Amino acid sequence: MHMPPPARAHQARATRDLILDAAERRFAERGFTGVSMRELAADAGLRNQASLYNHFRNKRALYEAVLTRGIDPIIAVINASGSARRTEHGSGPDAFLEVVIEYLIGHPHLPRLIQRASLDDSRHLRQVLSRLLRPLYAQGIKVLADTSDHWEPADMPHLAFGLYQLIFGYFASAPLLATVSENDPLSAEALDRQSRFIKEAVARLLEDRSRSPRVAPRPGRRTR
Repeated sequence: MHMPPPARAHQARATRDLILDAAERRFAERGFTGVSMRELAADAGLRNQASLYNHFRNKRALYEAVLTRGIDPIIAVINASGSARRTEHGSGPDAFLEVVIEYLIGHPHLPRLIQRASLDDSRHLRQVLSRLLRPLYAQGIKVLADTSDHWEPADMPHLAFGLYQLIFGYFASAPLLATVSENDPLSAEALDRQSRFIKEAVARLLEDRSRSPRVAPRPGRRTR
């Protein structure tokens, strides 16, 4: 008996997600060149490597799909946050942070995957990462500018990267944190504490800086 088309489509999506889950984890652990398609097929429970090519034409396409699947939802959350702030009922940063943190808890390998991709020597892969992350960066800067008018425009990139490291860096550095603290940084208890810490830290970063003493900028190094 033939399987009905909707069931086949659902099975294909489920298999594709299994492949992407395995690839996200393995690429985050060892990078693009450190993982074979044969290994990814086995991790996804496929009978052979050829089955994997029914879903992705090559390793680059799979890598790009992993990055796209991970980054696009975060861009959507930032876009939604920006839209909400332009209404009378815009939510505070806690609601946005809650969504992002919950997403990263569900995809704890994504921050390390982005970190590895940024260090990859392949021009193609770096171009892919740049194309995917530029909208995230641009929208993030815009939302920050709308959120707090207490930072100088020139400080916005530093604020954006600081927040990125604060939120994503914890997950990207989870293996290091586990080594130095001898605790599981991805345990439910640790993640709950980190979530509270991030919300408090972000609130302080976005608060009115006119109430705090300004630090005089260090003199720049003269260049020729």
